[in-house]
Amino acid sequence: MNKLLEALDGEHPYFGRSLSYWLNAAALVAVCGSLLEALFWQFAFNELPCPLCQLQRVALTLAGIGMMLNVRFGPHATHYAIILASALAGATASVRQVLLHIAPGDTGYGSTLFGLHFYTWGFISFLIMMVFCVLMLCLDRDQLQRSKAVAASAISTFLIGVFFTIAAVNTLSAVAVCGFGPCPDDPTQYIWQK
Repeated sequence: MNKLLEALDGEHPYFGRSLSYWLNAAALVAVCGSLLEALFWQFAFNELPCPLCQLQRVALTLAGIGMMLNVRFGPHATHYAIILASALAGATASVRQVLLHIAPGDTGYGSTLFGLHFYTWGFISFLIMMVFCVLMLCLDRDQLQRSKAVAASAISTFLIGVFFTIAAVNTLSAVAVCGFGPCPDDPTQYIWQK
């Protein structure tokens, strides 16, 4: 089994990167997709994020930073700790929002996707991130000791650029909803519309 893991995690002759690199890159793409989905619903359907939604977006962005560090600099226990801490914070915010709307007859906050509210999907996503970190720490156990910088490739440079662009747009959208003060409990308009 160890030889199989070593073969999978070594440099691949066709892809030129380790399995860890590709799994972290795929996870970063998933984070970008989640943040883009949130932005799409915000701008297309005018569903402004509540304060707990904003916290979940921040947690997603911070988890993405840990994944980005793994893609750019190679796997490291500190990078996985960033992902785990962010996922724990995001899961806390999303489960808090789930519990706010668990009462019978409560329709929840915002729209649903496949029958679940976005904060429920957020909780599921953060749990998956925690499992991802546990599995990756097991897979990368040898590389964590001898972690070396990974040469930047066009793929990683593009992915990191996309991630930073999405994070910047999310930051600007948060400022547009909340300004530089506390966010309204149930936002209905951007600050310039007041």
